[in-house]
Amino acid sequence: MIDDQVCDTGLYRVVRHPGYLGMLLSLLAFPLVMNAYWAFLPALLAAALLVARTVLEDRFLMRELHGYADYAARTKWRLIPGVF
Repeated sequence: MIDDQVCDTGLYRVVRHPGYLGMLLSLLAFPLVMNAYWAFLPALLAAALLVARTVLEDRFLMRELHGYADYAARTKWRLIPGVF
């Protein structure tokens, strides 16, 4: 069992993985900023892997981090508020 505390303040009150949300936004914004629309293909692949990582990380934390299951019950959205 992990001997850490669950953070449930700030952005963590809205989504369980706010850092990954920021990464997801930057992945999807990069092709637009660089005006390289072909780059959406690798960005979408990376976004799918990031979503899969959040699922695996949630499973791990449910098992290993005391209090995470209660936090997950209070904070419904894993990555994108209102969606996932």
